Amino acid sequence: MEILQQGAEAVIYKDKNKVIKHRIKKEYRINEIDEKLRKFRTKREAKVLEKIDVKKPKLISVDNKNMKIEMEFINGDLLKDIFDKLKNRKEICIKIGKQIRQMHNQNIIHGDLTTSNMILKNDEIYFIDFGLSFFSDKIEDKAVDLHLLKQAIRAKHYKVFYESFEEIFRAYHPDKEFMKRFEKVESRGRYKLRKGF
Repeated sequence: MEILQQGAEAVIYKDKNKVIKHRIKKEYRINEIDEKLRKFRTKREAKVLEKIDVKKPKLISVDNKNMKIEMEFINGDLLKDIFDKLKNRKEICIKIGKQIRQMHNQNIIHGDLTTSNMILKNDEIYFIDFGLSFFSDKIEDKAVDLHLLKQAIRAKHYKVFYESFEEIFRAYHPDKEFMKRFEKVESRGRYKLRKGF
């Protein structure tokens, strides 16, 4: 097996055409709390992968005892590595916006929408890493999800930020209620920047 990524919460392995996500023990946590938290997050991520109706890795199996999830390996390019140079970036942004709307229509919040968690394969966008995802019908949570993507694109892809996020947002097709809430979330972000947070 090959280690693809070692993050704060989990180690990601590749085994042939499978990806194994193993939530590792945290030494600084009390054992009982650590185990409960890892089991909860493993179950929730697996549930999201089962229910979500966007392009994502297929769930193969869940091992709640050992806190492991087996998923399909998507053999494509991480969007963060190629986004700035894409010739069809407009079309890709439209697909991103539509799929996020589809996700939110199912009341699923990704929780970590960045181009690091999207894979481009055959001109299709696959969403990965649902480790921070959760279920919510609150407009606030959906607005924050999209706001975090905007911040991530601004930070990582500043040269193409304006036109890219504009296409994503337009394709998301926000209604008036969402627009109001999104503007509130944005204004809170600006306030924090002014205060130096």
